[in-house]
Amino acid sequence: MNFELSQDHRVLQDAVRDFVEKEIKPIAAQIDEEHQIPDTLVRKMGEMGFMGSYLPEQYGGAGLDMLSYAIVVEEVSKACGSSGVLISAHTSLCCGPIYTFGTEEQKKKWLPALNSGDIIGCFLLTEPDAGSDAGAIATTYRREGDEFVLNGSKIFITNGGYRGTGVVFATSDKSLKHKGVSAFIIDLRSHGVEILKNEKKLGIRGSYTTAFALDNVRIPAENLLGQEGQGFKIAMDTLNGGRIGIASQALGIAEGAFERALAYSKERKQFGAPICDLQAIQFKLADMWAKIEISKLMTYKAAWLKDNKKNYTMESAMCKMLASEAATFVSHQAIQIHGGYGFICDYEVERMYRDAKITEIYEGTNEVQRVVISKLLLS
Repeated sequence: MNFELSQDHRVLQDAVRDFVEKEIKPIAAQIDEEHQIPDTLVRKMGEMGFMGSYLPEQYGGAGLDMLSYAIVVEEVSKACGSSGVLISAHTSLCCGPIYTFGTEEQKKKWLPALNSGDIIGCFLLTEPDAGSDAGAIATTYRREGDEFVLNGSKIFITNGGYRGTGVVFATSDKSLKHKGVSAFIIDLRSHGVEILKNEKKLGIRGSYTTAFALDNVRIPAENLLGQEGQGFKIAMDTLNGGRIGIASQALGIAEGAFERALAYSKERKQFGAPICDLQAIQFKLADMWAKIEISKLMTYKAAWLKDNKKNYTMESAMCKMLASEAATFVSHQAIQIHGGYGFICDYEVERMYRDAKITEIYEGTNEVQRVVISKLLLS
C-alpha cells in the first residue's frame, strides 16, 4: 500500500495552491461579505480546468481522475469554502450525471460549455417537502408531443443563481413515489423558470443557494436523462459521488482553519511565552490534526475506489461524515485557540467555522450517512 501522492498529483496540488494563494485567498473575505464570487474568478477557475477536472478531454474536461478533483476542491476550500462548493456542485452534481447517464449527443451538446466553466451547472432535486426523502418530490412532468412539461418548485439549489444548466428531477405520478421519478437536462434560462430568491445564509455566503418556481417549463424530449423512471437511481448515484466533493470541501476548510490556528499559536504570547508552549493548546492542535488526517485518508480512499471502478458507497458516506464533523470541530477549536480574536472577522477562522457547518447538512445530513453505513453493515 502506497499512501503517497503520485508525481502528477503533487504537481497538480502545487499548481492549485499557487493559484489559490494569488487569486482566491486575497479576496476570500470579500466574497463572504459581498455574497458573491466575482465572475472573473469563476472564469479563471474554468481556464485552470477546475470545472471539469475528472471529465474526459473529448468533452472539454481536463482528463484527470477523481483524486485530482478531490485535491482541487480541497485546496480551493482552504481559502474559500464558497469557491470550493461552486466547483464541487458544478462538477459532481451536474457534469457527473450527464457524463454517466447521458447519450453521446447529450454529452457533446452540454458538457463542453460546462467543463470550460462558461456555463455553471446545478442539481435540482430538493423541494420544500422532499429533502432526504427524494422519492417524495412533487414537481411533475407530462409528455406533450416532442416535449416534456414541468411544474413545481425547487429549493436550496447550489449554483442556481447562475441560471446555467441543471439536472432536474420530476415525477410522472406522485403515487408511484421513487418509481415515477425521471431526470432531465434543463436550461435555466428557459421560459417558465423563475428565481424566487437567493437565500441569505450562515456560511458559504458567496455560493448561490436558490429557490426556483417551474411554471409549464417545456423541455425537448431529447433532454430526458437516462430512461423514464430512472431518475431516483440517477439521483442516488450522483449524490454518492457528490459526497466525495463535500468531504473534500470540508477537509479543505478544516486544513485552512488548522493552518491559521497553528500559526497564531506560535505568534501569540501570554505569560511571557508563545501559547503553543501551553499543554492545553498542544492538546487541541493534536486532536485537530488527527481528525484532519483521518478524514483525508478516508476521502482519498473513496476517490481511489471510484477511480478504480470499485464499490465506494460506504466510503463516500464515511468520508463525508468524518470530514464534515472534523471541519466543524477543527474550526471551532481554531476559534478557541484565537480566543477573542477568533470572533473577529479579520482573523478568518470565524468565517471558516460558519462555512464548515453546512458540510454536515447538504448531500444528506450526517444522520443520513449513518443510516447508509449501518444498512450496508447489516446487509
